[in-house]
Amino acid sequence: MHQASMSTNMNMNDKPILIFWELTKACKLKCKHCRAEAIPEPLPGELSTEESRRLIDEIALFGKPSPVLILTGGDPMMREDLEKILEHVRKRGLRAGIAPAVTELLEGKLNLLKKYGIRYISISLDGMKEIHDSIRGVENHFEATVRILKRLSGPGWMLQVNTLVARETVHDLPKVAKLLHDLGVRIWELFFLIKVGRGIELRDLSPQESEDVVHFLYEAAARGFEVRTVEAPFFRRVAMTRRKAASSSEEVDEIASKYKLGRLYKELTEELIDLFGPPTNHPKLKSAYTRDGYGIIFVAHNGEIYPSGFAPYRLGNVRTDSLVDVYRNNEVLRKIRAAEFKGRCGVCEFRQVCGGSRARALSFFGDILEEDPACPYIPSSE
Repeated sequence: MHQASMSTNMNMNDKPILIFWELTKACKLKCKHCRAEAIPEPLPGELSTEESRRLIDEIALFGKPSPVLILTGGDPMMREDLEKILEHVRKRGLRAGIAPAVTELLEGKLNLLKKYGIRYISISLDGMKEIHDSIRGVENHFEATVRILKRLSGPGWMLQVNTLVARETVHDLPKVAKLLHDLGVRIWELFFLIKVGRGIELRDLSPQESEDVVHFLYEAAARGFEVRTVEAPFFRRVAMTRRKAASSSEEVDEIASKYKLGRLYKELTEELIDLFGPPTNHPKLKSAYTRDGYGIIFVAHNGEIYPSGFAPYRLGNVRTDSLVDVYRNNEVLRKIRAAEFKGRCGVCEFRQVCGGSRARALSFFGDILEEDPACPYIPSSE
């Protein structure tokens, strides 16, 4: 849920649209790309129940409409005081969603989520059976995930599916799109690999392959999905460019030639056409133009404040610092929001709507304001 699940006119300099709160590092899965490097038991230093209530009170100080609070982890279902946290979220009138791991805990606690009005839920599906089970580190996890998606795709839930984009998963994307479409899933969010946590075990795409994939996702969005990307904000540049030059009669080879796309784009898009037939909808593209630290803020299990979960750049700690003050006044966040970047991102005509992945810049260069190395685009000013 990296962009607001509802439309908003919120001033993102004043308050974030989304606050991600890592309730715990504990999780029963062993995912190869885990940002959190989740472990079977909670780490010492997690915010206590009382500290959690104070954090919720602090979030309420952003004012109405409040940011959407996304409870994540590890697996938020592993918090023993989850009900007390949900009770306080409701008491303070906050909007909230949850990003649980698919384990037996989730099945048992769906009624608890409903009791406290949690309707937004995101579930991860990273490929078809072989790939998904390999990445999640659990046999038959694919079947368990499909089972829970069937349960959550009906009325009463606002379901989003998250899919990792890495060299290991990319060739399954058309099949995943078809499976989600057939399950009735309409919000598909794709997380482009950042080499943090256990993500260093996986292989990321080249800049050309990343460009090929975001053009493929533009095609996928014409199959009835609302497609969103995480750590690939250059999808917005592609979507804006493609919409301006839209022609329903263009063939795959014509598009590949026009936008200098490679073999991966052709392979993925041709498989998409084989599975779905030609597009029947205009692409569904909604975006609040968020980026790490702009419309988004992250609170770690121990209270550390980061621009996002994938950008472990310390801004403060909720135990000693006001989250409201950090978001509004931190100098680095002000530069991110003003699109004061280095390299190509700093001179790009799309820097306000894209701005590149700050997390990837940090991971690659050690500088959160550097250019995004995954984007091949050469700005017109160069």
